[in-house]
Amino acid sequence: MPSLALRRQVLPTAIAATLLTALLVLFPAHRAAAHDELVSSDPAADSTVETLPEEMTLTFSAALIASAGGTGVVVTDAAGNDVTAGAPEIDGAVLIQPLDPAAGTAGEYTVIWQVVSSDGHPTDGEFAFTVAEAASPATTEPTATGEPSPSASETAAPTPDATATPAPAATDSSPASAWIWALSIVGILAIVVAMVWFWLRGRRTASGAESDTPAEG
Repeated sequence: MPSLALRRQVLPTAIAATLLTALLVLFPAHRAAAHDELVSSDPAADSTVETLPEEMTLTFSAALIASAGGTGVVVTDAAGNDVTAGAPEIDGAVLIQPLDPAAGTAGEYTVIWQVVSSDGHPTDGEFAFTVAEAASPATTEPTATGEPSPSASETAAPTPDATATPAPAATDSSPASAWIWALSIVGILAIVVAMVWFWLRGRRTASGAESDTPAEG
């Protein structure tokens, strides 16, 4: 009888522990399964393309949430040089990343991406693809059709005419200098006249005061 009662007490505890363990194991797995997954890409993972394309597209299982800090794509060549050209764009479940074809070299490229899933949680991944041929160098079109370009002596021919005419800078500034000197002299004379006038006025005032003082008896 005691063993039966003990079993009846232990059985609910074991059942509760089993359920709790199952919840802890299954709940994180359910949350991880809710994250959007990368369905396809262009260029595809582990594929080989002839040259580096102008853009890369990543297609996910559901519409993504645009986030400036949570969305990013880095594409690097075998030397570690970044060949992305601008910020990525999100169109529903498709992410478009512009690339720089002119910087493309032959070899393996690594793609590292990070997005915000439709459930609001960030998810990321990594894959690689190969470029078979490097980008061809840009060619410049000829500027002339066989006609000889003008020589340096021909282009410099009109320079004697330009240097023969005298520069009017000195003649333009001379009247201004004359006016400045004239105004300065007039100002100095006005100050001298005012000083003489105040000095004479002071002397007249002093002499008048002396004449008004009565003589002592």
